[in-house]
Amino acid sequence: MRFDALEPALAELTARAGELADATARDPAATRLRRYGPEEQVVARLELAGPERRLARVHAGVDIRGDGASEAYTGRVRRRLIEPAGGEDVIAALVHAVRDERRTNE
Repeated sequence: MRFDALEPALAELTARAGELADATARDPAATRLRRYGPEEQVVARLELAGPERRLARVHAGVDIRGDGASEAYTGRVRRRLIEPAGGEDVIAALVHAVRDERRTNE
């Protein structure tokens, strides 16, 4: 999806992340070498990039794990995990980080 502004994109990401986390329930997955528990499986990834279409200045996203847990990050190649502040959920921490990064890049 493409959005003309940051706020509608953040609102959609927040809504979709909530839906996906609630609907996620994975069984362990096995390969020939290893077994992966639900907490190790990324079942959905939501990403934001922009405002430019090419060489976007802001890259951030959230991974939804097979056990319903979420992990937010900034960066594209070198991802940096976002640690939620006291009482804050992962999505709120992502929203704050994206807004802060946007202000820094303006």
